Amino acid sequence: MESVLTPEFGLQVLKLLISIAVVLGLSLVAERLSTRTAGMLSGYPLGTAITLGFIGIEISPDFAGQSAVYTLAGFSSTLALGTGYWLGGRATGIRGVINGTLGGMLAWLVASLVLAQFNFTRVTGVLVTLAAIALCMRLYRNVPETPASKTPFSWITLMARAALAAGIVFSITALAHVLPPSWAGLVAAFPVTMYPLLVILHLTQGPSAVATVIKHYPAGLGSLLCYAVVVSLSYPTIGVALGTLLGFLVATAWLAVFIPLQRRLISRRTTQLQSS
Repeated sequence: MESVLTPEFGLQVLKLLISIAVVLGLSLVAERLSTRTAGMLSGYPLGTAITLGFIGIEISPDFAGQSAVYTLAGFSSTLALGTGYWLGGRATGIRGVINGTLGGMLAWLVASLVLAQFNFTRVTGVLVTLAAIALCMRLYRNVPETPASKTPFSWITLMARAALAAGIVFSITALAHVLPPSWAGLVAAFPVTMYPLLVILHLTQGPSAVATVIKHYPAGLGSLLCYAVVVSLSYPTIGVALGTLLGFLVATAWLAVFIPLQRRLISRRTTQLQSS
């Protein structure tokens, strides 16, 4: 028993539990509150925090900090995945999930291969993703809003969510051990929380709910950019624990300002449309 209950084993169990809790929580938000809120929270530093945090613990804070610089640009690949899924996953059921996944993964891979050819700084990484955000928000502007409907609890769905989330996190952190910081950072930007959410919603509520989440995902990426910038600066200097805490504080502060501002803009736009 002593040979099994090692610090490494405990670390892997912690990784598993955190991954499951994050994805399940986000799924419940989508099903019980709204797909718009879920789309926004998909851009909150949940999956990225898990992957960069465990990369910093398992490899080193310096390696994770260097990787976070490329994560800033890697969020563009995440946006490409969302667009590819949206374009490919128009059908319902498992066929839509497969087509959406193939389209999304192909778009993510192509975008990541292109980004890997460049040496990014914090400034250029942020600028690339800001340009991608603006492009996607314009592309999605006419996507209709579809509220999520409540679905009954299912142990099968619960286990599927858990397995998919844990599998993605374990794969990313394992790959980081054999990749350079540039590719580790790009992989760390993979949408650990959003992709399982898209699959779950697609199977339970159809492509319209998926499209709504994808539509609002770019608007939430500002907090992810804030988080990755803070982590890239703080991990090498104050360590993973304090760096993660500081990153969450800055990301949360950004959302606290951005979400009310966005609501005002949407309300004003709706009023103008109704009066015209």
